Amino acid sequence: MHMTTDFTRQADQYRRELHVHCYRMLGSFTDAEDVVQETLVKAWRNREGVDGGPGLRAWLYRIATNACLDVIRQRERRASTVRSYADVPWLQPYPDRILDELQPDAVVVARETIELAFLATIQLLPAQQRAVFVLREVLDWSARETAEALGTSVAAVNSALQRSRATLRGRLPKHGLDTPVTEPSEEERALLARYVDAHTRCDVAALAALVHDDVRVTMPPEPLCYQGRDAMQPLFERAFGSERMGDWKVTPTAANRQPAAACYLRRPGDTVFRAAKLDVLRVEQGAVAEFTTFGARYFPAFDLPETC
Repeated sequence: MHMTTDFTRQADQYRRELHVHCYRMLGSFTDAEDVVQETLVKAWRNREGVDGGPGLRAWLYRIATNACLDVIRQRERRASTVRSYADVPWLQPYPDRILDELQPDAVVVARETIELAFLATIQLLPAQQRAVFVLREVLDWSARETAEALGTSVAAVNSALQRSRATLRGRLPKHGLDTPVTEPSEEERALLARYVDAHTRCDVAALAALVHDDVRVTMPPEPLCYQGRDAMQPLFERAFGSERMGDWKVTPTAANRQPAAACYLRRPGDTVFRAAKLDVLRVEQGAVAEFTTFGARYFPAFDLPETC
């Protein structure tokens, strides 16, 4: 019993970083949760003879990565094109609060490897190439370690990495900083505060002033994409105009190392504000370049109440 408890404790310390790894592979928070649970169960069942030392982490990553490959292939979770997040309907947000709970010795979760643009773009890669790219480029594993994890050869790993780089060249976000970005900037937080204020006051003019002319709005899993200020105007009018659906209360938060807003709606006749949507903002040159709106189902993951 003691050995079983000890193994569970050792394996469980990697739960958070395994979840981040699976999320990168899959782009889905809920699928990542399922795969991590499957990984820990499989590890427990096959724990006999496994060294609980440094090799345990690599072994767990091997199980988790291969479980992710199964999901990608079985559910055909590969995007043929990524013109917008509407092309990746399984894309889900990741709470910064969980990223901040990682063990101190875990790999630093830089913004460049967790923001929505990165997650959506690597969905272009076939399963094996995606695994190789994440293990080599994000986790900094050697070609030999990657080959062992995937049950393939070093030559095959190097070839897959080369092909993945060719596919992603020029597509991935680059912040041009020498150190990893691990939280929204002061400029982004200030812009988020203005967005929260304008949203709460239902000030359409103030909201329109925050965005670029070619701003884009998507709402995964809905296949909808609104491009440009003019396309957004009807959305603003329905949400905040004279015939709006109710009153809003908005709370700042953070997702995927990006500024985000948890939006609560009190409909006419109701007495409480209820979770309505989660807006993740992509900011460029002092204005919002993109809104990605997710449903209220993700509020519990962000440790947000469902009513307020």
